[in-house]
Amino acid sequence: MSTASSAIQTDIPFRLDRLPWSRFHVLVVLGLGITWILDGLEVTIVGSLGPALQDQETLGLSSAELGMIASFYVIGAVTGALAFGWTTDRFGRRLVFYVTLAIYLLGVLLSALAWNFWSFAGFRLLTGLGIGGEYAAVNSAIDELIPAKYRGRVDLIVNGSFWLGAAGGALAAPFLLNQNYFSVNLGWRLGFGIGAVLGSTILLLRQFVPESPRWLVTHCRDQEARAIVTEIEGAVAAEARQQLPPPTERLTVHPRKSFGLGMIFSAMLDKYRQRSVLALTLMVAQSFLYNAVFFTFGLILAHFYHVENEWIGLYILPLALGNFCGPLLLGTLFDTIGRRKMIASTFGLSGLLLIATGLLFGLNYLTAVTQTIAWLIIFFIASPAASSAYLTASEIFPLETRALAIACFYALGTALGGSIAPSVFGRLIESGSSWQVDIGYIVAALLLIIAAIVEIRFGVDAEGKSLESIAEPLSG
Repeated sequence: MSTASSAIQTDIPFRLDRLPWSRFHVLVVLGLGITWILDGLEVTIVGSLGPALQDQETLGLSSAELGMIASFYVIGAVTGALAFGWTTDRFGRRLVFYVTLAIYLLGVLLSALAWNFWSFAGFRLLTGLGIGGEYAAVNSAIDELIPAKYRGRVDLIVNGSFWLGAAGGALAAPFLLNQNYFSVNLGWRLGFGIGAVLGSTILLLRQFVPESPRWLVTHCRDQEARAIVTEIEGAVAAEARQQLPPPTERLTVHPRKSFGLGMIFSAMLDKYRQRSVLALTLMVAQSFLYNAVFFTFGLILAHFYHVENEWIGLYILPLALGNFCGPLLLGTLFDTIGRRKMIASTFGLSGLLLIATGLLFGLNYLTAVTQTIAWLIIFFIASPAASSAYLTASEIFPLETRALAIACFYALGTALGGSIAPSVFGRLIESGSSWQVDIGYIVAALLLIIAAIVEIRFGVDAEGKSLESIAEPLSG
């Protein structure tokens, strides 16, 4: 049963938003965001090594089974997001991002020891369980600790850092598959094992990330919240060598130890119904694009362009770099030009480019190189669009529902747009027909264009605004 305390006046959100960029914020970004780099590393290794895992000396998987492996990972991520999304809102951000990281690292390590399809599928599901929980806990913590004027670009770059890991995975794949160095059944296992070992260092970085003061103050822990903010302010002021300006606003809240699911879902489906439609549409579109298109690119190269297994990673490398450079170079525009304009334009333009590329692919006008160049351009634009879906879900709902909202829309979007798509694309590729694959591309493009239209209609101009002014806390 929820226990409520009397109303209190707090200036904590505004104290956090007025802070200049500092070493503290860099440590938050590194401690929380580096998980995406490792996830990108091992997911890309799976994609790059996909054809090698079809070898009878490895796991002997079919194209359809490789698609199913991706689906198992996605199903795990959906389950983890839902389970840990509620836990994050109930018990705090800090506890959960330690638990989910441990589950993720265990799944990666066990993936290196897989012996057949079902063991590999089970370990990938466990890995997904951890990464799904990370999405909810990490995005909540980042948005609640980063000042409002930097929130958009930081969120996009953190989510886009997945592709730095993907670039590393693409570079590592040719080396791991080179039988002059490793046997065919050893190299791919080392990729997972090394990732798990490197990931353990994140546990050390996360000791610098405090519990969200915003979460604490709404959950009857005002004294603890004030102590954390005072410590942060002291460190930032000492680094800047100047006194911080006093906060100019205060917020009235009615803290509770917990908020019932009825209250949470009522807010999401009643008062914020249009925002829920927006978040779900963006999530479905980006999930279908990446789970169906990007993560089957290795199979496209092998089956349609006859690229040898050990070279597939080198084709994925420029795509990964394009995916990271998009949020890095365009992220600032989401804070200056604005959310609605940038989200709609990136979704819409990437959809139109995908239609053009799909038609060229169906007509057999592309080579492995020109196909890669086309995808590089598409993903440079689509990557900030995809990251903005997570940004949108994390900032347009009340604080008490934030992690669960991210989890619900990630889970629904991924279930609708991502869990079935890899298996379907695996079968389309296995058919050997470029036109059948092109149908899948056009479906992905139409979803992107629909997302752009919904953003124009229901988008929220959240740039530069405090989270509390975008959506008033349920405890307000």
